[in-house]
Amino acid sequence: MKLTLFDLDHTLLPIDSDYAWGVFTSTIGWTDPVDFNRRNDEFFAHYQAGTLDIRVYVRFATTALREQGSIKAQAAHAEFMKTVVTPAIRQPALALLRHHQQAGDEVLIVTATNDFVTRPIAQALGVGELIAVELARDTTPGGTGWITGEIVGVPSFREGKITRVTQWLAKRQLDWTDVESTFYSDSLNDLSLLERVTHPVATNPDAPLRALAIERGWRILDLF
Repeated sequence: MKLTLFDLDHTLLPIDSDYAWGVFTSTIGWTDPVDFNRRNDEFFAHYQAGTLDIRVYVRFATTALREQGSIKAQAAHAEFMKTVVTPAIRQPALALLRHHQQAGDEVLIVTATNDFVTRPIAQALGVGELIAVELARDTTPGGTGWITGEIVGVPSFREGKITRVTQWLAKRQLDWTDVESTFYSDSLNDLSLLERVTHPVATNPDAPLRALAIERGWRILDLF
């Protein structure tokens, strides 16, 4: 099997969908813009520095979702897709996805952003297989069934991306030795998975990843 993996934010999209969603919820009045943007910027800086505590961040990032409830959240996300995500989808990214799909590759998006934000984005990009941070839901008797702010299982973040892809393969009675794998990513946060695959591709890479890719002779692809 040829397995082609894509990071999402700044790889297939020229934006960070998680960060953009936070800004969007602030603009529609769900959060105090000054306080939220300050904390959001702090978490984003930790992400870029490789020091983010993903579980603490997810509790923060889903606070407004939990307070607003499912119906309002779904409606807001539809507007987010229309006004923020769809305008950010670029033809070179779609062409790259279609190239691998038409070649018969198994194509997955593997992202550290949560599944509520990213599943509609994956669908808009025409990718059916998504590995994202899975948000826990209240399944207690008489519970809300809505997001709790916790994470189910291993978050698909940093080394967790390897774990989640390994689990995906195992469900299909496969392991890494059964696939020829490619991974497109922009960030040094994804170094573990870039080192694990057969073909790492530094895509729209940040400065640290670009320098490392040059040093190691990895392919560099600038889509945007």
